[in-house]
Amino acid sequence: MSAEMGRRSGGQGRISQWLRGRRPRTDAADDSASREELLLAAAGAGLPLAPAAHPSAYRCSCDRVGCPTPARHPVSFAWQTQSTTDRAQIERWARHQPLANFITATGMVHDVLDVPVEAGQEALERLLGSGIEVGPVALSGDDRMLFFTATRGTPEDEDEWWPCELDCHPETMDEHPGLRWHCRGSYVLVPPARLPGELVVQWVRGPEYPLPDPLSLLEVLTDECARYAGVEREQVAAWPLRG
Repeated sequence: MSAEMGRRSGGQGRISQWLRGRRPRTDAADDSASREELLLAAAGAGLPLAPAAHPSAYRCSCDRVGCPTPARHPVSFAWQTQSTTDRAQIERWARHQPLANFITATGMVHDVLDVPVEAGQEALERLLGSGIEVGPVALSGDDRMLFFTATRGTPEDEDEWWPCELDCHPETMDEHPGLRWHCRGSYVLVPPARLPGELVVQWVRGPEYPLPDPLSLLEVLTDECARYAGVEREQVAAWPLRG
């Protein structure tokens, strides 16, 4: 789904309803055509793609025992150099690997601000309601929301780039339960993708939206993540003590 999912109008509104909904099933031919079209649309918007693992029964297609990120990682160690926007190459991959998910390498053209879905939902409604330009947004599984932005890249003045806990690499994702900033050397799954447990990665706002400056979204996203973390702490504090 790539249409804007509505502006703030009566609380949670349409975004909440949509997030609770389920997409209708289509036949395999329709799924295949739609998958290829969506991948090519992402590449056409400048998102470099590379093949990734996919669910296999309740495991990952990589067959690694105890895979820590099942169906969420590239199939090649050379994913950074392999990532491309070349239409012909992506068509070949999509047709020869019909079950594969795809990742998009961040820090080249775009970054991704990755937040808990509850915080992302509130932030999206606030941003749209305030008239702030929001780019592509994806729902990843049932717990994360991905805000695609322009990359900060490598500023001419390296002092402009701050090493901080917001920077997220695939190996450290569990260390950042709040906001994760995928930039140089990281990646995320690009819709459409399938995850174990019949979960999916799908667009809330598609790649046709221009990529905004990440700093234009950061204040609202961090504010909502802090609010979400506060609620989580309050819930834990309210748990009864057990002897």
